[in-house]
Amino acid sequence: MNRGHLLTEQINSASIKLDQLSALEIVDLFNQEDQKTIEAIANAREELAQTIEVTARALRKGGRLFYIGAGTSGRLGVLDAAECPPTFCTNPDMVQGILAGGASALVKSSEALEDRPEDGAQAMIDHQISSLDVVIGITAGGTTPYVHGALKEAKKLGAVAIAMSCVPKNQVTIEADIDIRLLTGAEILAGSTRLKAGTVTKMALNIISTGVMVKLGKVYGNRMIDVSVTNSKLEDRALRIISDLTDLDRESAAKLLIASGNKVKLALLMHWGNKTLTEAEFLLAENNGNLRQGLLN
Repeated sequence: MNRGHLLTEQINSASIKLDQLSALEIVDLFNQEDQKTIEAIANAREELAQTIEVTARALRKGGRLFYIGAGTSGRLGVLDAAECPPTFCTNPDMVQGILAGGASALVKSSEALEDRPEDGAQAMIDHQISSLDVVIGITAGGTTPYVHGALKEAKKLGAVAIAMSCVPKNQVTIEADIDIRLLTGAEILAGSTRLKAGTVTKMALNIISTGVMVKLGKVYGNRMIDVSVTNSKLEDRALRIISDLTDLDRESAAKLLIASGNKVKLALLMHWGNKTLTEAEFLLAENNGNLRQGLLN
């Protein structure tokens, strides 16, 4: 297949003399080109919002979110999934990243595996994808057989299939319920989609996962009230969140955090609602873990 017509494979006229530029000129060129990632996100705003709503709805019902891809695209999915448990205290099963070649492909190139659609399909079967789940297939150039195979199988199994790519629809057709196109144009280094395409993909995944967790009640205002207190940095953040929101001094905030079992959300509900730990846990459970709703009841 000649892929030269794809937007991600085209030659960028702004970087024709890339090998003759000074270091500062290279930095300036990257900065100039990276502005296009902002525009690409804005142009896909409706699809991104739809993805947030659909995914939050699925996760509320006990479903899971899967990212699947190969190479840079797959690695970015794994990275975003890995950040959800420490940031939002999610079960590692809730958001998962699937990379062609498995864990070893995170640090060692295994791009040849992206040409096997049957492997993508098998990954869906292996992870027992069902109608409760959402699968986001990430393929910068839009043609990765591994991702196409996964999305086709995901739809067959009843899951919501979402495609994320960086080429226009008239260049590549992807079977999906939601089709996110992040068009950043030709790369500075022709065909190197770890550049603008990778940047815009990371931006989109940040928006999706954070937006979903906001909808699931894991954020109060703009604070990560479900932060997992697993190291000194995160403990400090938890204490600052409690102190800032309650006006308690740090020592009192620390006592409240300990009393809550190191759960910021519970600590806040115990303080504001004058509840015991058991009462706060019950109230949160009754309100699907949503602090703001719990405070109203």
